[in-house]
Amino acid sequence: MHCIGEGGNGSVYKAKLPSGDVVAVKKLHSSPPDGVMTYSKEFLNEIRALTEIRHRNIVKLYGFCSHPLHSFLIYKYLEKGSLAKILSKEEEAEGLDWSKRLNIIKSVSHALCYMHHDISPPIIHRDISSNNILLDGEYEAHISEFGTAKLLKPDSSNWTALAGTYGYIAPELAYTMGVTEKCDVFSFGVLTLEVIKGEHPGDFISRLLIPSAMEEVELKDVLDQRLPPPSSHFEDELINILKFASACLNANLQSRPTMQVISQIL
Repeated sequence: MHCIGEGGNGSVYKAKLPSGDVVAVKKLHSSPPDGVMTYSKEFLNEIRALTEIRHRNIVKLYGFCSHPLHSFLIYKYLEKGSLAKILSKEEEAEGLDWSKRLNIIKSVSHALCYMHHDISPPIIHRDISSNNILLDGEYEAHISEFGTAKLLKPDSSNWTALAGTYGYIAPELAYTMGVTEKCDVFSFGVLTLEVIKGEHPGDFISRLLIPSAMEEVELKDVLDQRLPPPSSHFEDELINILKFASACLNANLQSRPTMQVISQIL
């Protein structure tokens, strides 16, 4: 009855502590065999990444605990839940106006810029999707789920097994396991379109893999029809953001902008 979400590697519960504070507790699905005290790769990844990170748009990890049978991670509780859940519900999606949606896009870009460019070694999330963007009571966005995150080591090839959510994974990962920050940039482009359309862009992505294709797309074709048309001020911002989203989806990863460039302009 307290479960508020389930992910690939754990279930998340809303918990009230004796102090009165409310937190989110993620209980990892897998438990070590025969009660042996071991840590899963996802558990260690999340702890390693989030203890290095301090940013207002990244979920706050309060602590973790381990038991021979169960591992838990304790986070700040974010009232509105996942962006995916809000966009899937008519009434809640209508409450997510153009101002809030633009702020979500900007907030995620700032957090990714911080992860890629402001800490060393850089952290690549590898699973940016609407399920992993959580909103607080003010609709401020926070990146969550760092179980597949990877620290980029400059003296390493950074090859790894495929990770991420289908529909958000950069195309180059189909033929190479080399991870770069441009994988997150591609996922950010998909997420941006999803926030504006109100649903995953699906086949629309393949049209934008050709850089010139964006010139043929009209803004009205990609707007969430559940919202009133944006004012002229928001319209200009949305057109600008769509150009960036298109650039993020470039099939050539070298041609994608960095999150630093996107964050600064937005």
